[in-house]
Amino acid sequence: MTSKVISVYENTQKLGAELAKNLSELANDVLAEGGNAVFKIGLSGGSVVSLLSEHLAKVETDWSKWRFFFCDERLVEFNDPESTFAQYRDKFISNLPISEDQFIKINPQLSVDEAAKDYIQKMSVYFAPYDLPRFDALILGVGPDGHTCSLFPGHKLCEETSVWVAPISDSPKPPPNRITFTFPILNNARYCAFIATGSSKADILKRILKDGEQLPANCVQPVNGSVQWLLDEAAAKLLQEETSL
Repeated sequence: MTSKVISVYENTQKLGAELAKNLSELANDVLAEGGNAVFKIGLSGGSVVSLLSEHLAKVETDWSKWRFFFCDERLVEFNDPESTFAQYRDKFISNLPISEDQFIKINPQLSVDEAAKDYIQKMSVYFAPYDLPRFDALILGVGPDGHTCSLFPGHKLCEETSVWVAPISDSPKPPPNRITFTFPILNNARYCAFIATGSSKADILKRILKDGEQLPANCVQPVNGSVQWLLDEAAAKLLQEETSL
């Protein structure tokens, strides 16, 4: 059964500190299992890159055992500003004792269909054969239309049940060619953290969290995991019940 928590913070500093605390505790629990344990986390782009870069830098953990995946990625070269990996390479890697080799990246030279298949093969190295991958943590965002990853309202990929990573060549948000995790992966995660800040997110958060509109972000409901919505006060201003931390 899914555990769902909505947490509202006075500012992004407190939000970022809480997210880092949650991730560090989760990672250290996973790594305490010993053996070949690694902490597997899926990342999203946008403003969360800077947030993670600043606050994870304060975390004490065995960074060599973290592996970073992408919940979705744009099929562009790594020198393109639209590349999510490029955002992390430029803002994140320099702040933490990690290397590019710890990032599981797309191959931008492939077609979008082949890039999705290639990413599945790269992922499969880190998970038990034939089992649906279970990520330790997924960091998610939400768009003004309620999309998350590259799963857009009304798009056929929202119905995908058999493929872990799907290609999309008609994204309503540019660039059009991307790969994305599908709901079977999202809903098998141990912990999903939605990050939403700023007043521009207030309307869509009301639609999702108060009105219960069935938009893609509201369909993230891990079967044996938890979902936490981490919001600042500006993003949460249209929600009735707020708890500032």
